[in-house]
Amino acid sequence: MTTKERFERIYAHKEADRVPVMDYPWSHTVLRWREEGLPSDDWQGYFGLDRIAGIHADISPQYEWSTVEETDDYIITATNMGSVVKNFKHSSTTPENISFKVKDRATWAEAKARMQPDKGRINWEFLAKNYKEWVDEGYWISAGLWFGFDVAHSRLMGTETFLMLMLDDPELCMDIFDTHLNLSLAMLDMAWDAGYRFHEVSWADDMGYKGTQFFSLPLYRELLKPFQKRAVDWAHQKGCVVRLHSCGKIDKFIPDFIEIGIDALNPIEVKAGNDPVAIKRQYGNELVLHGGINALLWDDAWAITEEIKRILPVLKQNGGYIFSSDHSIPSAVSFDNFKKIIATVIEYGAY
Repeated sequence: MTTKERFERIYAHKEADRVPVMDYPWSHTVLRWREEGLPSDDWQGYFGLDRIAGIHADISPQYEWSTVEETDDYIITATNMGSVVKNFKHSSTTPENISFKVKDRATWAEAKARMQPDKGRINWEFLAKNYKEWVDEGYWISAGLWFGFDVAHSRLMGTETFLMLMLDDPELCMDIFDTHLNLSLAMLDMAWDAGYRFHEVSWADDMGYKGTQFFSLPLYRELLKPFQKRAVDWAHQKGCVVRLHSCGKIDKFIPDFIEIGIDALNPIEVKAGNDPVAIKRQYGNELVLHGGINALLWDDAWAITEEIKRILPVLKQNGGYIFSSDHSIPSAVSFDNFKKIIATVIEYGAY
């Protein structure tokens, strides 16, 4: 089966030849694998795994990128979102946020004025070069949105500031959600109208952390859910399925996700307190699960393969499951370990 055919069956809650594999190693993970024997950066091709392609647009205020400080160990950068972040050079980690340009209504108004649809926000040359191959080779093509709590707190304003605003100035928060969503949809409409079609619409919105979500269910329903529903309705009108990425323990939100029509949920983060088997048994007929394989075990070949043997036969039942870690593949995972992981997935994920 092609990747597209495999994903179509899984999203229809039907069995395919095997479960799809859709995961993302950190850049330093691939560097490690190259040092340990991977012949090229094309790890999906080497292992014969599913081919995923993405269509994305820049939805930032497009502030100028610049280097603030650089050493042998790290680089501090001013970003197009207006934030200043620190990244380490020799390991892949979540960026450390140092400061944010957008802090209040006045600074948001300045950023918002810069967030207008424009053809320059899409890499048309990249699409022209690669799209035909994606279609001819049966890739699964996923188009990315970016709106909601995640971009607002982690890239635009800072977590504490935005959480306080959700209580003190909810109208401002909703204006930020609305602006990002409008720009994202306008840019994907531009790509679609130019002939670049996609099968799935996805976005990342980390609404939880260990043990609970960042905000209450009533606050979610009041501020964010209406915008998520608009995104889902837009995608479904185009015949696309919808996959939401949200780290953390967000099980209280799942019935609402299903109500507004979200088709798939990722990453089902075990280390945050989620039980993927329980979620499968409760919601597996209505929601495709993507992930749920504890990333903390991936550097132990025996532990992770035993976990896959235990959990995968349950998660794959009646389709509706896409294999991946419950976050991404860290650089602690050796090339040999990943070989064993994939061999186990191919064996236990077959139908």
